[in-house]
Amino acid sequence: MPPPAPTRFRVALPPERLVPLIVATALFMENLDSTVLATSLPAIAADLGENPIHLKLALTSYLLALAIFIPASGWLADRFGARTIFRLAMGVFALGSIGCGFSSDIASLVAARVLQGMGGAMMVPVGRLVVLRTIDRSQIVDALAWLTIPALIGPIMGPPVGGFITTYLNWRWIFWINIPVAALGIVLATIHIPDIREEVRTRFDTVGFLLVGPGLAASLTGATLAGLGLLPGYGVAALIIGGLLLLAIYVRHALKAESPLIDLRLLRLPTFRASVTGGFMFRVGVGATPFLLPLLLQAGLGFNAFQSGLTTFAAGVGALVMKIVASPILRRFGFRKVLVINAVISSIFVAAPGLFGPNTPMVLMTALLVIGGFLRSLEFTSINAVAYADMPVEKLSRATTFATVLQELSGSVGVSIAALGLELASHTLGGEVLDRSHFPYVFALIGVISMISAFIFWRLLPLGAGEALVARPVAGGSPVAAKLGAADKP
Repeated sequence: MPPPAPTRFRVALPPERLVPLIVATALFMENLDSTVLATSLPAIAADLGENPIHLKLALTSYLLALAIFIPASGWLADRFGARTIFRLAMGVFALGSIGCGFSSDIASLVAARVLQGMGGAMMVPVGRLVVLRTIDRSQIVDALAWLTIPALIGPIMGPPVGGFITTYLNWRWIFWINIPVAALGIVLATIHIPDIREEVRTRFDTVGFLLVGPGLAASLTGATLAGLGLLPGYGVAALIIGGLLLLAIYVRHALKAESPLIDLRLLRLPTFRASVTGGFMFRVGVGATPFLLPLLLQAGLGFNAFQSGLTTFAAGVGALVMKIVASPILRRFGFRKVLVINAVISSIFVAAPGLFGPNTPMVLMTALLVIGGFLRSLEFTSINAVAYADMPVEKLSRATTFATVLQELSGSVGVSIAALGLELASHTLGGEVLDRSHFPYVFALIGVISMISAFIFWRLLPLGAGEALVARPVAGGSPVAAKLGAADKP
């Protein structure tokens, strides 16, 4: 382990600001990378000679890798030290980025994205763990604010940066810009982050990992490949059925194991059950938007990548503004009312871009995206918060793992549904897959899926749920407050 640098080389900032800013380089890099890639997909597809719909694999493979490896991140940090795993994760993410930049076909691009996902799966949750274990509890709220704000800048910068690079340089640079960011994060982590690790070690749930990892990979890969013609129908069916069988065996294992990888018994808590099930449906619809919207703007309306990025970044601005008013809104109306009503309104805005056409004023497009981003971010914040309203402190880590895995899976499912919807619209209505006339139906579909979450919240969420979270500040930065401060991510 390299020794800390001499004091004269150390940055003169208090730990509650410095450590979160170092960790925020990881969150910034991951969020920037995902939004940059979504904007550049049509150009990448053209350069590689692929159907843009097939490039959904570049998005879903990354999200799937996150979902598979995130459950192991906490155990690895406890076993080998959070600083060691955090630096390793940034290095793996950077290597995956280099591989993406040198990709020559869809297979090599997907393989590199999986490597990126393995790094991202450790990088972000372990980075948050570094903050929670390094900063004094009396400073944790301030520290998490410094962690969250830089991370939210990524989705704002990503679309215009990706569009500019793709239009005026080369799309491969969208991956190579991660390298200096990762290098800076590794150096700063080595100098300023202490080597912290859990003294009490638990056994890793190897059986659970060997069941849930391949189960998720097989079932979602099969669903993603459905309709693409890249694998025979019987092969797709075998993947889906085999994956679901492994997941069914895992459910049986998880209900008996003492420390399962993903603890299904947490669903007994009504607030957590409502959050993860309703949140999954909401995120499935919303998760399709970063894939669909750039395709509509570029393939359907003829925007170049830069124009598309300048349009779609508006949603990130709305999400950032929401951070200022989320607590007063929740305090005034309560979690249940906000989650139900806002899910309906947000879903309408999710579907709204399907009506964009050549004559739609740019001001109207931008306004709808800003408002939609604001409303979605309010829903994400409410979902993330209410999940831990009644969660015992000793189960917070497992609850975070469970919720994060479903969060990443929902994005992969959303992209797959959107791509399949475009394929079905083409077969039903005729014409090219990316014909502009097909998009309204697919946007309506994802809007309906998101709206289903309102019914789930109405049925499952108890009256008065989460009142303690907004009725008074949490003194001393409790573990619950720490979990609520994590950056909300679609």
